[in-house]
Amino acid sequence: QVQLVESGGGSVQSGGSLRLSCAGAVYTYMGWFRQAPGKEREGVAAIDRYGSTTYADSVKGRFTFSRDNAKNTLYLQMNSLKPEDTAMYYCAAARWRTYYPLKMSEYGYWGQGTQVTVSS
Repeated sequence: QVQLVESGGGSVQSGGSLRLSCAGAVYTYMGWFRQAPGKEREGVAAIDRYGSTTYADSVKGRFTFSRDNAKNTLYLQMNSLKPEDTAMYYCAAARWRTYYPLKMSEYGYWGQGTQVTVSS
């Protein structure tokens, strides 16, 4: 049973920063997704076992995804936050290599999520 536990969410003002953590098993591909009320879940960032990252255009230059394999922990550093970043953020794991790292269906394991709220 793969368990992924997110933490680090909270409320910040526009322009602020948060760092999300995801503790648990670290697989070949790990991803962060988010879902705002009334919207579909979307891929935010992904990282492979070698540390190579992929970002959604909406967060490029603002978010940084890193992994500490020794600690089985992932980090999503979020800077210059905007109100449109408000969402529930989920950590996800994929056992196998994927050519679509920001696609939900590529991931088989999910955490419970952590809420991020950015006020203007």
